[in-house]
Amino acid sequence: MEQWEYLPIHIEAQANTKEMKEFLKRQMPDVKRFPRYMPQAMMPELNELGAQGWELVSMEPVARVGSKADVYFNGADGKWSNVYFCVFKRRKTVPTQTTSTPVQAPPPASPQTPTTES
Repeated sequence: MEQWEYLPIHIEAQANTKEMKEFLKRQMPDVKRFPRYMPQAMMPELNELGAQGWELVSMEPVARVGSKADVYFNGADGKWSNVYFCVFKRRKTVPTQTTSTPVQAPPPASPQTPTTES
C-alpha cells in the first residue's frame, strides 16, 4: 500500500529583489515590468520543492498569516494578498523489509572420544 507524507506551508510571492527580477526576466523575456507580488515569484521555491519530490496538491490565497502561524480569513472584505497556503505530498519512503534472516549453520560437533569400559 502506498503511503504519503504531507508538507503544509505558506509561500509568499515577492518579486522585489534583484535576484528575483533577474530570474523572472530569464523566465519571461517579453515582460517589461514585473509586478511586485506576481505569483510567478514563487516559481523558484515551488521548483525546489518539486526537485525534492514534493507535488503541489492545493494552493489557496490567505489574507494574512499571524505571528503564531494562524491564518486571517475574511473572504468578503476585499483584502489583497500575496501569501498562499500550499499543501504538498510525496511518497513516503518505507524501509524495505528483508524476507528472512539468514540462518547460520551450527558449528560442527566435536568428535567424541571413545570411552573404555572397565
